[in-house]
Formats: sequence, C-alpha cells, structure tokens
Amino acid sequence: MNQEMLQYIQPSPAVDSGHPDIVDFATKNAGDLPDAVSQAISLYYAVRDGVRYDPYTLDLSIEGLKASTTLRTRRGWCVSKAILLAACCRSRGIPARLGFADVRNHMTTERMRRLMKTDVFFWHGYTSIHLSGRWAKATPAFNIELCKKFNLSPLEFDGTSDSIYQPFDLEGNRHMEYLAYRGEFTDVPLEKMMETFMKEYPVDENWSDADFDSEVEKETSKK
Repeated sequence: MNQEMLQYIQPSPAVDSGHPDIVDFATKNAGDLPDAVSQAISLYYAVRDGVRYDPYTLDLSIEGLKASTTLRTRRGWCVSKAILLAACCRSRGIPARLGFADVRNHMTTERMRRLMKTDVFFWHGYTSIHLSGRWAKATPAFNIELCKKFNLSPLEFDGTSDSIYQPFDLEGNRHMEYLAYRGEFTDVPLEKMMETFMKEYPVDENWSDADFDSEVEKETSKK
C-alpha cells in the first residue's frame, strides 16, 4: 500500500477506528469473512440497519461526530453514520474516506421545509471505500425501517457499484437529486461544514429541540 493510501486506514479524530468498541463491532460483523469486499458489504448493512437514522442528532463537534459516539447511541444522521462505516472499514484494514455532496430532497414535507427554510441538504455524507482497485460510494444513512415508512427502496451495496440515493421512490415520485459533490476527505471538514450551515440554515429562535422532535414524530406517525 502506497503512502497516500495509508492515511485511509489510520484512525483520525472523528474516524476513531482504533476505539475498542469500533474494533469489536467490526470484528463481530465482518471478522469471519474471507476478503475485503465481503467484509465491507457486511459492515455496510450492519451500520445501515443497526444504527437508527436520526437527522435531529446533529452535534457538530468532533466528540459528537466520533464513530464511537454514534455506535454507543445507535443513532445518527448521514454524516455520523458515514463516519462510523469508514471507521469500521479502517479497523479491518480497508481504506475508507468521507465523501460529501449537496442534495435536494423532493420528498421533504412542507413542515420540514418551513423549519429548514430549504429542501437542500448541504454536506450530505457518504462513505467512499477502496475495493478491488477503485473507490466505491456507500450511503448507509437510511435504515430499512425508515425506508418502509417513506416508501423507499433500501439502498443496497455490492462492493462494486456506487450506492447513492435513488432519484425516485417506489411509486415514481421524485426523491433525491444530487446537486454538487464537495469532495472526499480523510476526516470530517468541520470548519467548512459549519461555514455553510451558518450561511444556509437560518436559526429560528422560537423553535426548541423539543419542537423539532415533536415535528419528526408527527411526520413519521403518518407513514
């Protein structure tokens, strides 16, 4: 492995792949499999379905984004779940890095648009995994239960093809549109993310965390 690739198998501040809990989780879910591709696939599904997608767990600190934190709470948003998958891969010696894109969610509800002031999700996170000589995108964000609620086909990952959000739901309605890719990084580019979020997501001081949680419960209970 060349020097450039070494950075993608080593621990970093958020991708704390050397943490004992990460090592144990990765070993439990991939340790008996014979090759990197089968291990990465198994880890993808372990993170996708073993950690609940929760967009209201945005703790934009290194401690809050750490893979070990997400594993402990078993809840995370797209970025934190991508970090966890990258950490699991690195703990098995599989090169992994963090990728980011801006996406438009056409299925965002009116209530969510009112809260976010936009239907664009900036710095959506995915994991980029180096397998069989190429980088493959893997998006472990939406767990299978969430997909069933929102009539989405769960994202699969075969270790070869890119696994990114589908443009349509199961009924042919527009779902996710990729607007721009922001690049792939060894660790989370937190300062750049914060700069974008502060610019694009105006804070409504009249809303509390409890209000946000209440809105989520209302939306998911309709499904």
